Amino acid sequence: MITRLARSSSTKARKNFAYLIAIGLSALVSLPGCCLPKLRGPDPAAPPPDTFNGVACADNSAQLSWIDFFNNDPTLAGLVGQALVGNQELKILTEKVQIANYEVLGRSGAYLPFVTLGGRAGLRKPGLYTTEGEVEDQLDILPGKPFPNPLPNFLVAADVSWQVDIWRMLRNARDAAMYRYLGTADGQNYIVTRMVAEVAENYYELMALDNRMATLDLTIDIQQRSLEVAKLNKAAGRDTELPVQRFLAEVRKNQSEKLIIQQDIVQVENRINFLLGRFPQRVQRDSSKFLELNLRALAFGLPAQLLQNRGDIRQAERELQAAGLDVRVARARFFPQLNLSSGVGWEAFNPRYLFITPESLIYNVAGDLVGPLINRRAIKADYLTANAKQLQAVYDYQRTVLNAFTEVVNRMAKVQNYSTSIDIKRQQLRALEESVTIATSLFQAAHPGTEYIDVLLAQRDFMDARMVLIDTKQQQLAAIINAYQALGGGGLPPGALQSPGALQSYGAQLLSIFGPCNSSPPADAMPPAPTETVPPGQPVLPEATSVPTPPTAPAASEPELPAPGDKSTLLPTSDASTDVDSGGDIKLLPPVKGPIERVQQEKKPDPD
Repeated sequence: MITRLARSSSTKARKNFAYLIAIGLSALVSLPGCCLPKLRGPDPAAPPPDTFNGVACADNSAQLSWIDFFNNDPTLAGLVGQALVGNQELKILTEKVQIANYEVLGRSGAYLPFVTLGGRAGLRKPGLYTTEGEVEDQLDILPGKPFPNPLPNFLVAADVSWQVDIWRMLRNARDAAMYRYLGTADGQNYIVTRMVAEVAENYYELMALDNRMATLDLTIDIQQRSLEVAKLNKAAGRDTELPVQRFLAEVRKNQSEKLIIQQDIVQVENRINFLLGRFPQRVQRDSSKFLELNLRALAFGLPAQLLQNRGDIRQAERELQAAGLDVRVARARFFPQLNLSSGVGWEAFNPRYLFITPESLIYNVAGDLVGPLINRRAIKADYLTANAKQLQAVYDYQRTVLNAFTEVVNRMAKVQNYSTSIDIKRQQLRALEESVTIATSLFQAAHPGTEYIDVLLAQRDFMDARMVLIDTKQQQLAAIINAYQALGGGGLPPGALQSPGALQSYGAQLLSIFGPCNSSPPADAMPPAPTETVPPGQPVLPEATSVPTPPTAPAASEPELPAPGDKSTLLPTSDASTDVDSGGDIKLLPPVKGPIERVQQEKKPDPD
């Protein structure tokens, strides 16, 4: 009885000792996580304003498709379609999106068990004068049958290893890769908006150069007529050689200017060709109604809508969310990690014994719980580095939002100012046109007191004013295009670029409708934007439907991801719904028939 009690007490003591050892080991490996380095928080940012310097409305031009915004111009739509298909930068970005997608696939498999299956075959001959050789020499592998020498060995087994994701380190790394993948797609969409704007801007610049060239041609024609009058006056003895030479010099100056403009046309055409990914060639366009060209009136909406409409802001938001998860990944490395491993198989010296006898079965199971204890400088450095990168992402997000707001305000002011300037310059052009008509008539009639210099200056001022009007019109159109892009217009819906080849397919649809062979497509022929599809094997990604508030300094020692805020917190509390006079829809003055138009009429053949 005493012996049984002693044995029971001894067994219980051993169990308690084992429990104490387990508790001590757990406390030992958990100790590094109890004294984490203190992290730094970002400086707070001011909330975005409710209006664009007092301008706000419910409508937003960014919601309008770019082809509707450009008044269904088939030539421009065809050029944009060619750019979406052939531009090399967009192709590079498409591959960048796919690389980010493959990173998500790789991360999603890291937290799952790894299973390997294999086999092994070999021979082994131990030395006779070794412990292993002496043992085998004294034993029989089967009754009455000694060990073969050399001894073959055959193995078929499966091994399983699994790092148990206790602290969500692997899953957080996967989610960070997902956010970066979504941010890359948003960044590609932002480049698409810039591509559309750049193609349109160069397209209208090409029209402006054509109008400058036409203005020079007509001005030269008028000046040559004045030159002939000066020659006739000299022959009749009513004037000297001086007017002849002055008019001739003015003609030669304008002829030289034509060559400069021709060079500019070549460069702008090739700039468009480069954007389209094709070799130099002529760009089709109709420049006859450039000065009467109007785009859609701009509606600037609310500043908070920029957070949803601009791809660069969405990308910065994704990077910020991924940086917050990187901090958590680095933090999890301070805590112990649990690794499980096991294997099962069959091993024998003869293949016929592998599967028919239970004695050939082998298996193992093991678990490791390990954590940093003494030297943890590398983990601490990675943790603080992740914190610094998170702060960088916060400030980059704040800067991106500030830059977007500034771009909209600058371009909004430019649209309004240039639109007003065009109206004034048209009035100036009408006055100069009339002065050219009067001066030319008096000079041809040899009116007393009318000098050739009056005609020369009137013609020069008229041409300069028309050139300035063309340049101002070009700048106004560029301002409208850039304002539309700054609002986030001109791209595809979020998520439409996440499937391989979606962008090129969309561009091919545009070419099939608005290509060179389809110069007059219907107004509603715009193909639908590619829908979001998930390639085979790609994980389903989370949707971003909320607008994040500007990040502020976290209260806890560990910065968390900026929580998406409610949209109402970023919307103005007042009833600010003032309509915007963007200047995009300009009321053109009625054309005045002046010397240039009269020259055109005189050039027309007489129907009789």
